[in-house]
Formats: sequence, structure tokens, C-alpha cells
Amino acid sequence: MSSTNTIPSTVYETLLLKLVTVLELTQNPDGISTPQAKQAVLQATNQFKSSLLNAKSLAEDLPGGELDIDDQDNVIEMLTTLRNRKRDQLIEFSSKSSQVASAIGFHMFNDVGMEIDSMASTPMT
Repeated sequence: MSSTNTIPSTVYETLLLKLVTVLELTQNPDGISTPQAKQAVLQATNQFKSSLLNAKSLAEDLPGGELDIDDQDNVIEMLTTLRNRKRDQLIEFSSKSSQVASAIGFHMFNDVGMEIDSMASTPMT
């Protein structure tokens, strides 16, 4: 069993080659009429099947590879719900913080009673 987080691409490349071999043998113009042809097809099929089982095992050993489709759907639904709750909380927080900032800014401006001095804003020459 593999403990890496990736599957070597050669695993799938060899799967394709082995499948092509099986197809070529079964599509041979002579067919599988001879014992040798039948044996070749059987051997090629067994090699393909063995490689396919190996690829499946490697895929299942990946982190998260043990989840079936229903489990994956449940995790996706849970994460979507969590995301939506966090988004709603952020919107609510943003709305409240804007209201608080506006209220504080407005009161600070009124409480200070600032007067604009026209001399302070005039550049000196």
C-alpha cells in the first residue's frame, strides 16, 4: 500500500497500454480460435485486471479516497452550509460595524464642535 499523496501517472499509462493490447488481441483477424490466441487474450486480460486493481488500491489509499459518492456529497453539503453561515455572519458583522463606525464618526464630529479655519487651509506664499 502506498502512503504518498499522488498516484504515479505511469500507473494509468500502463492501464491504457494493457487495454489496447487486449483489444488488439480480440480484434485480430484470426480471432481467438487457436489455443495460443485464447491464452494470449487470457494473459493480457489478467494483466489488465491486475493493473486495474492496483490503480484502484492506490486511489483508495489517497487521503479522502475512502469516501464513497454519498459521503462526498454529505461533506460537500456540510461545507456549503458552513460557508453560507460564515458568509451570513460576515455580512451581518460588516453591516453592524459600518453602522457603529458611522454612529461613532458622526458623534465625534458633533461632539468636538470643529470649526474650519479658513486661514489654516490657505497656503502661504
